[in-house]
Amino acid sequence: MVPSPEREKSLIVSAEVPFRASAHHQHHTWARTFHSFPELYIQPYSTEEIQKIVKLAQQCRRRLVVVGCGHSPSDLTCTSSWMVNLDRFNRILKIDFRSNVVVMQSGIRLHDLITQLRAVQLAMPNLGSIDNQSIAGAFATATHGSSTRHGILSQSVLALKIMLANGSERSCSADEHADLFRAALVSLGAIGIITEVTFQAVPAYKLQWSQSLHPLEDIIAEWEKDLWTETEFTRIWWLPYKRKAIKWGANRTDLHVRPPPLNRWTGALGFHTYHILLYLSTWLPRILPALERFTLRVQYGFNDDGDCATAVQEGPAGLLMNCLYSQFVNEWAIPLRKGPEALTRLSAWIHGDEQTARIPYDLDGHYVHAPIEVRVTDTSTNPGPRPYLDNTVPDGPTLYLNATLYRPYNTDPPCRQRYYEAFEWLMKELGGRPHWAKNFSTVTKEDFQIMYPQLKDWLRVRDQVDPEGIFVGDWHRRHILPDDEGRAMLACEERMIRTEPAKGGGLNWFGQLRLKP
Repeated sequence: MVPSPEREKSLIVSAEVPFRASAHHQHHTWARTFHSFPELYIQPYSTEEIQKIVKLAQQCRRRLVVVGCGHSPSDLTCTSSWMVNLDRFNRILKIDFRSNVVVMQSGIRLHDLITQLRAVQLAMPNLGSIDNQSIAGAFATATHGSSTRHGILSQSVLALKIMLANGSERSCSADEHADLFRAALVSLGAIGIITEVTFQAVPAYKLQWSQSLHPLEDIIAEWEKDLWTETEFTRIWWLPYKRKAIKWGANRTDLHVRPPPLNRWTGALGFHTYHILLYLSTWLPRILPALERFTLRVQYGFNDDGDCATAVQEGPAGLLMNCLYSQFVNEWAIPLRKGPEALTRLSAWIHGDEQTARIPYDLDGHYVHAPIEVRVTDTSTNPGPRPYLDNTVPDGPTLYLNATLYRPYNTDPPCRQRYYEAFEWLMKELGGRPHWAKNFSTVTKEDFQIMYPQLKDWLRVRDQVDPEGIFVGDWHRRHILPDDEGRAMLACEERMIRTEPAKGGGLNWFGQLRLKP
């Protein structure tokens, strides 16, 4: 039931606090992989409004889903209940210029945060590949960059305020409600609504980066040398059919800004030509190996295979990359030392060498997309509290392998099921853990219990602060919450009842609550 003004008078909430809700909103992920139709779409401006939303949801027996840019291609943010967007709850509240500590409302998008920090000569110390996310959404799914000198983004979070399911706002940090803090640093949206973030910024900086193309065997040969430590930030983009990889590295600099080099393929011509060719590959997958040259030209700006490109950009914006098109992303974290084995065996599987690959899935004539992204972090030296659901390796550097599959014009590639089955099998054998916000498909609850010994601690905190499941959805139940074992759903829990093909691609998602008020 949608709370009308008349209904509000009978509820234990202040009628003076606005309830900025609209119906008929259609939500979709950035990649348009999923679409859902929330009963209400709510955009609060203040903490008081967020508190009112939570209290109304509790009394009306509604699930709450907080969403930002919807960049996760999974159904994590899908709902038929109430959806909360914090884009209007986005102010920087306080900056301590002695310590560079910044306090902000949780809905601020990363690109706005970067711009406002730059205006006062500050910056984020680290960033992933995009800046569309909200600050809370970024660390709620363990977003990371690519550097052995930095961990995941939540490593810079010093304290939080969270609106819990009972409508109370609670502060937490390493020194205050530490269990709640460790659960909320990777909350998956199931702990409460994060309202305030205290963040450790750094003095503003610029990055000088360079990228060059190398044979894959050269990359593997450098692995145990200085491949990942020569520069502060390092990324690899692997082109499996060319058996080559782009090496990208960046260090801080005092040089003047110098934009990246462009060619005729880095604009609209290259974007649309590559898009059309990827679409054709849905029916003619054999052309995919030849399309790797478009990856080099369109996405990375190479004129010739051996060119080395350099630029100087403001940090951390220089860490961003163009994601181009709708895509599935399946990223896993494994120990860095196992990287050469992972690349060697996956490369062998892609090229049909079953003996070297030792992966029990036939290639079966499928072709995959390029590039495969290779990144790194290191949380092992972080003195702060470790999130319960941190997917990095606790005792050394972590390698991330991201098997991206484009969805040209929102069309699913034919190789997805077989490729991801083989990829995930290999990642699990190498001790990997999937990125929470990506498209993993073969991981069971039993797998997660083994992968995350502290999952029970996260579940304990979650049950304490949200016993009725106001923040619990089908994604949580499928992957990490205990099975019902014949018991009723949580009072406000939402389950998916069906999906159906969406017009224009992807799936329409429909959910159902346990109780009606």
